[in-house]
Amino acid sequence: MTQAAAQPPQSRLGRWLAERRLKIALWIAVLEGILVAVAKGWSIWTVIIISAPIIAFYLTAGRSLGSDTGRQLSWIAAAAQSFAVILCVVTKVIGALSLIIAGVFAAIALILILGERSRETSGKS
Repeated sequence: MTQAAAQPPQSRLGRWLAERRLKIALWIAVLEGILVAVAKGWSIWTVIIISAPIIAFYLTAGRSLGSDTGRQLSWIAAAAQSFAVILCVVTKVIGALSLIIAGVFAAIALILILGERSRETSGKS
């Protein structure tokens, strides 16, 4: 682990992204999963080919970027692509269950969003 990756986010945008990065990554994966399920031009191989350089960038350089915003964005991109690959592989292996998994990812993201909103409202009273 590099020193830059261990530092907490410093910029306002970096902090905002860090607080929401899992939710953002899950929603991106959900949208990609739906796209693969309904679009004829997208396949598991398309997702893997797109994902490989994004994940490789995060592993080789993204974690040590000087910009905390850049680190957060690279994490979000790599995590979203990892989730999308998992979803596509499960689709290939199990079939229609992938839409259920996309729904589970969406439900998790929604729960995280609603939980955040309820904390914000309870903290303002």
